[in-house]
Amino acid sequence: MRRIILYLWLGLMGVKALGQCDEINSAFKAGEVVNYHAYYNWGFIWLNAGEVSFTVDPIQINEQPGYHFKAHGATYKSYDKFFKVRDTFESKVDTLHLEPFEFKRVTNEGSYHANYLYKFNRDTRKISASIQKEDEPRLDTIIDWKNSSVDLLTMVYKARNIDYSKYAVNEKIPISMVVDGEVHDIYIRYLGKEAIKNRDGRKFNCLKFSPLLVEGTIFKSGEDMTVWVTDDPNRIPIIVEAKILIGSVKAVFVDALNTRYPISAEIKN
Repeated sequence: MRRIILYLWLGLMGVKALGQCDEINSAFKAGEVVNYHAYYNWGFIWLNAGEVSFTVDPIQINEQPGYHFKAHGATYKSYDKFFKVRDTFESKVDTLHLEPFEFKRVTNEGSYHANYLYKFNRDTRKISASIQKEDEPRLDTIIDWKNSSVDLLTMVYKARNIDYSKYAVNEKIPISMVVDGEVHDIYIRYLGKEAIKNRDGRKFNCLKFSPLLVEGTIFKSGEDMTVWVTDDPNRIPIIVEAKILIGSVKAVFVDALNTRYPISAEIKN
């Protein structure tokens, strides 16, 4: 059960966004809420261990309209006695190109606690990062802000504005993201279209991807994660499934409120 929510955060947030800088948002609107169930597989058993939610709120940034993205992952109270997780991610971005102003992450997983704060300076193209993990001293550092590189949460929403019809099956698409105070340049592989059934029996026409994962404490390196997003203008992730060092994890779509368009990718009998 350890860190199941964190695994799914990385799946939902760290692997779907593409490297372009000039996308204009047409996929979602303020007020949208998307919810998921988080599952962990041990042997032949899938355990429903928690919930993940994503919300979009309108804000003002420097007297200009912006979006406040929020994502929260938590284990169910019935699982808290085994391992309690409360993870929160927040990003503030402009409404046109979804370029970030600020990113926050608060991690509480059992006895492990960490806090991250990134501030993006558009004039100097630098990122001021403040990172504190467990009992370690706080790390304050300056990162070069590479063009098109954004934080994990902003990546989710930028990806939903890509014209995927431009890419061939098996084509590699570069992505760039800021994680743990470093910029990572990796890629995802577009795998085409597929109809997939949710755990509640609902079926969706989807676009399918496999990302290159960075080897670390959770994943082996390689393409051991698969992501399905709706093949409609919303581009909502339906299932994220990944192998980890021990077992597998899965995030499964539950519902979406206040979407910009009807979810036309759902196949109704």
